Amino acid sequence: MSYTSEAIRNIALIGHAAAGKTTLAEALLYEAGVIGQIGSIERGNTVCDYNPQEKAHQHSLETAIVQFDHDGTHINLLDTPGFPDFSGHAIDALSAVETAAVVINAQTGIETMTRRMMEHAQERGLCRMIIVNKIDQEHTDLLGLVAEIQQTFGSECLPINLPTDNAAAVVDCFFNQQGDSDFGAVAEAHTAIIDQVVEINEELMESYLEAGDGNIDPDQLHNTFEQVLREGHLIPICFVSARNQIGVQQLLELCVKLLPSPLEGNAEPFYRGGQESPELFYPVPYADAHVIAHVFRLSIDPFVGKLAAFRVHQGTMTKDSQLFIGDARKPLKISHLLRIHGKDTHEMERAIPGDICAVAKVDELYRGAVIHDSHDEDNVHLKSLHYPVPLFGLALSPQNRGDEQKMSDTLNKLTEEDPCLLVEHNQATRETVLRGLSELHLRLALERMSERYRLEVNTRPPKIAYRESIRSTAEGHHRHKKQTGGAGQFGEVFLRVEPLEQGAGFEFASEVVGGAIPTALIPAVEKGIRDALQQGAVAGYPIHDVRAVVYDGKHHPVDSKEVAFSTAGREAFIDAMRKAKPVVLEPMVRIQIEAPADAMGSLAGDLSSRRGRVNGSEMTANGSILIDGLVPLAEIDGYASQLTSLTGGAGSYAIEYSHYDPVPADIQKRLCEAYQSPETTQ
Repeated sequence: MSYTSEAIRNIALIGHAAAGKTTLAEALLYEAGVIGQIGSIERGNTVCDYNPQEKAHQHSLETAIVQFDHDGTHINLLDTPGFPDFSGHAIDALSAVETAAVVINAQTGIETMTRRMMEHAQERGLCRMIIVNKIDQEHTDLLGLVAEIQQTFGSECLPINLPTDNAAAVVDCFFNQQGDSDFGAVAEAHTAIIDQVVEINEELMESYLEAGDGNIDPDQLHNTFEQVLREGHLIPICFVSARNQIGVQQLLELCVKLLPSPLEGNAEPFYRGGQESPELFYPVPYADAHVIAHVFRLSIDPFVGKLAAFRVHQGTMTKDSQLFIGDARKPLKISHLLRIHGKDTHEMERAIPGDICAVAKVDELYRGAVIHDSHDEDNVHLKSLHYPVPLFGLALSPQNRGDEQKMSDTLNKLTEEDPCLLVEHNQATRETVLRGLSELHLRLALERMSERYRLEVNTRPPKIAYRESIRSTAEGHHRHKKQTGGAGQFGEVFLRVEPLEQGAGFEFASEVVGGAIPTALIPAVEKGIRDALQQGAVAGYPIHDVRAVVYDGKHHPVDSKEVAFSTAGREAFIDAMRKAKPVVLEPMVRIQIEAPADAMGSLAGDLSSRRGRVNGSEMTANGSILIDGLVPLAEIDGYASQLTSLTGGAGSYAIEYSHYDPVPADIQKRLCEAYQSPETTQ
């Protein structure tokens, strides 16, 4: 390895499905001389989409890592999935890079994942660039698309190159302004970029104005250019056609000369200490510092085992290093340090700050794990990543008797790999529920269970994840007294419940004085209440956003035991809940629909019939309508087929969790009656 941290570029290709991210990765690899010909999604021979499921569906389903050298620079490229259903993988990838390259399909324009991933990249303080792909395809309006980009993401989005007539080539607007473009004047585009860059540097601004000819040496702009990228003051727009290798060489030049290295990018903040009082901690990208790295991707193969990809933030890692995982006290020896390139791995001797590499067959590693080489770095954690909430669910049971443990192990592996898959075990209904972001997300997870792990399961719709809460304050009381001939049980509890704001969860407090309940038995009361939180009080659903305050009680010097006060606490809490105007809440989801404009009326009517509403709509550059709405999750079942019917197959949608709302009175009555009469089906 001959490069330094200064010569590393870490870039994530993000954006909507079918924008051409995987083909662009192929084009960059070809331009850098790594591969002899550009692979094809249709032929299933690309470097990034290598697993059988991706080849069958012709879409990226997880993040692929490739690396190559160009012009003395080492580039780590992360090709992320474009389906909203697999956005968790893309969000993980953003934690490992300095630059987010948002790829937009010139034919379809700004789509759902384009907006979402731009927001995620901005939240993480990453440098952003926009790559407009497929510029030489029919039915493109590049001028209109640039206007839409600037309207959506801001006037700081400026072209750094321009397509020529018929988009047969692109003209550089920054380094070498030679050539003509029917798209616009190259000189004007150059001036717009320079003006945007020098704006934040007074010294540069003065020399630029003194020159008076609108020119400035690009080398003078290097540091300032990276500063404007880091601050989001400039988002370059780069035009390419990956399939036909148009603009790819200029894109590589931009990556090498202008994008930040690990020494220059915004350092990813970690935190040290507990969740209650975390202290921000910023790694320093020095090779001689203590090692700090974090795992951002896991893949588990039933034959090969676990492969954990990580980003080194500081320090130098070598083969045979003694490292620690999180707060573990037992060191881990790195026997093989690997570099990932698609499906292949290659041995490497050491990893420096900015490197992306991997280790295999270390079962203790997990996504988000912090790896370090010193106990001085104990209790250091990665800043939390915000994933979409998995709302779609399927209740699972193994088809073959005796496969219960195999199903449990397989589900654990799937959730280790994908941050947006969640397994719930509902004791009340005896259901094991797998939750994901969509029907497609769950269907592909079931495919992996069958094809990769040889496990077949039965599925059925689970109960909706309703919640219970309260709207007022009330008091409850219960005396638990049990005499069985020997030592008895006695405990009496008086408590009060109070509503909390949504999302606050649960709080417990004690106002008991004078020893009415011995201090040692207060935790037993809390335990009983927490048991009731899972069982529900009126409809059998988990209780949220409630504060319980124990203020009085009675005890017996002999018969008062933990079990007695646990029972009394649970029953007193349920008593208070039923008096406090209990309410059943249902999950509401934000739905974004893109469809032909003439379907607007039908779509709005369908949402209304599902107890939903339209919050807003806007026209896109390609003539479609983008609808933003809100709808109960319970009413979204079967929406994919209905949307296909209403739009003739031309519509698409994505949902994400919004909040919980009270269900209508008739539905609450039905749910409560079903809970009180278990034989009644819901």
